[in-house]
Amino acid sequence: MGVCKGKIVVALGGNALQRKGAPPTAQAQLEVVRDTCRHLARLSLGGYEIAIVHGNGPQVGRIEQAFETAAKEIPPMPFDVCDAMSQGYIGYHLQLGMKEALNQIGLGRIPVVSLVTQVLVDRDDPAFDHPSKPVGSFYGPQEAELLSRQRGYTMKEDAGRGWRRVVPSPLPREILEFETIKRLWDSTIVITCGGGGIPVVRGEDGLLEGIAAVIDKDYAAELLARQIEADVLMILTEVREAAIHFGTPQQQNLHHLTTQQAKTYAAQGQFAAGSMLPKIQAAIRFVESAPGRKAIITSLDNALPAMEGQGGTVISNP
Repeated sequence: MGVCKGKIVVALGGNALQRKGAPPTAQAQLEVVRDTCRHLARLSLGGYEIAIVHGNGPQVGRIEQAFETAAKEIPPMPFDVCDAMSQGYIGYHLQLGMKEALNQIGLGRIPVVSLVTQVLVDRDDPAFDHPSKPVGSFYGPQEAELLSRQRGYTMKEDAGRGWRRVVPSPLPREILEFETIKRLWDSTIVITCGGGGIPVVRGEDGLLEGIAAVIDKDYAAELLARQIEADVLMILTEVREAAIHFGTPQQQNLHHLTTQQAKTYAAQGQFAAGSMLPKIQAAIRFVESAPGRKAIITSLDNALPAMEGQGGTVISNP
């Protein structure tokens, strides 16, 4: 791909795949993805080698919802299969968008591939005792009880909006297709670990088995960045910079943090558990994994400027 200025693993937030208020259709997603890919292609034009990791929360929920709606005619698919389906169609959209964007800037020669990716998790991860990740439809209490009894789902009330299925969110331990990603890296933009990866466990016979869970895509991106020896873990989200006292008159945007400062703010509860906290924790882990590494948290439209030192929250150590 020419002279490389640095290796970046990019983690895409939900805003990179769909806009708030937009209809949850494939065409609406593709339109957003095309805009997303124009920003990502600028990183390639800037001389950076990238791999792309994306979330899948709304998409895997809609796939499961479709099977639940059709349950009288079609047997529901296991959750890990729904994960795989979401990887396939989101990856397909990102491939379309990236090739289109690369062609527009004269880099159409760069191949783009999406890789269905399995990620090993620990069967004894404490997350399996405390399912917390809501997926799929909202139900009334009687429907929720029926699903719990008939299908073994764990159902929880979600902020007064109804009952939803919740699944565990274990930590990623091993990216099983890593060697393939490594071989492709120097020549190809790889879309991988979609939705955090399809969570699998290894049985006593050594065989892999899919499991109903959702891996946080920021943690999966961090693991990939660490193993591929990337220079930068870039986490793209809705805000240009992380902040303390977020949403209050005392809000203070953060431009540069050491990992110790980030840990201090996290311990103070400055970062929301369901949004910014996993990004900060993934950034800390990556930066501390080897000297010279840094993490950047910023918005999609600020991706290239942030790499050039213009905006974004940079987490690094002296």
